[in-house]
Amino acid sequence: MSHLFVRNLTFQSNDLGKEATLMLAFDADIEGLYEEFFPVVWKVSKFGETGPYRTRATYTSQLAFSKPQVVDGNIVDAETAVKINVSERTTLTEANDVYHFSPPQPGASGVLQAVNATGAIQDIAVGFVSPGDLMPQPALYFNGVGDGSHVTARFTPILRAYITSDYQETAIIRGAIDTPVVWSQDLAALAESTTWTLSRDPSNGHYTIVQS
Repeated sequence: MSHLFVRNLTFQSNDLGKEATLMLAFDADIEGLYEEFFPVVWKVSKFGETGPYRTRATYTSQLAFSKPQVVDGNIVDAETAVKINVSERTTLTEANDVYHFSPPQPGASGVLQAVNATGAIQDIAVGFVSPGDLMPQPALYFNGVGDGSHVTARFTPILRAYITSDYQETAIIRGAIDTPVVWSQDLAALAESTTWTLSRDPSNGHYTIVQS
């Protein structure tokens, strides 16, 4: 089992010059993105035109599969979930309208796997469990997983930031985001706690995020 870690991220601005909405998602380019699975918005935060603003986000590397509840394109909750580690697999079953993930067993090396053995098509999400939370925060969403099929996820915690007001938290992102990436980091490579400053160049309107 890999060593679990926590990453405390702080994003701040001061006299940004224009109100902006910061959106965070794990949508780094991986095979099957927007075809087999879809990223889910993690955080959305507004930063004002003048004065100081700050928002915090905490990531933990404890991964989990969940049976998501989707309403109007947003994952509003999870029916059930199971913590899982890389190179493990679990099986989703159903009895009397109650869904259950089996305890994880050794699986294919380097990936997470969830087998659908419910007898029907299901949606499955992979995400991470924050301290104190019962259900995981979804990061990737797999819809229409056939009975007898399995989800194979290679989850690398590469977090990307965008300036866009087109999304809300827990929204399923159905296609590539059409604004530039302003920040991208592999969270595993960061220190436990880091602070990042959002700035805007008034001459061209471009945003940057640099470590403070």
